[in-house]
Amino acid sequence: MSLRYEGITEEDIGLLTEIMTRAFDEDTREGLGEDKGGPEGYDDGGFFQKWLFPYSESRGYKVFKDDQVVGAYIVWILPGGDNNLGTLFIDPELQDQGIGSDTWEHIEASYPDTKSWNLGTPSWSKKNQYFYEKKCGFVRIGEEEVEELPGSIFLYQKIMRKSS
Repeated sequence: MSLRYEGITEEDIGLLTEIMTRAFDEDTREGLGEDKGGPEGYDDGGFFQKWLFPYSESRGYKVFKDDQVVGAYIVWILPGGDNNLGTLFIDPELQDQGIGSDTWEHIEASYPDTKSWNLGTPSWSKKNQYFYEKKCGFVRIGEEEVEELPGSIFLYQKIMRKSS
């Protein structure tokens, strides 16, 4: 599969918000049986304004397949190498084709000094849990209640093995 990645700019927010909204709403329909749902700002561009642009540790990339933007991700590269995946989303029309798995491999390869990757995903999102556990090798390490969200957040970690 031929994917490429380019940094997210302010001009990308509109298109990426449309894709993010479709992806998160589809996940909410599957997991909760509700039409809409996602983190604050997922459907109005505020998510990118809050979590990508203000922080020097944030790195955001749009994912291209055949010159079409099909998703994006945000990571936080932290001192000490214990990094966070903030979000990774692929347009629901193109999911289950290996794009997410290939993107995760790209992320790992892009940050070879990472000691661990950490993330949180909704407890009701079985598809996300399967993806992170079975496709990406994460282990669930905890659970956190979040007042403004239904259910809880499952916390995941992947310890990176350094080759010698």
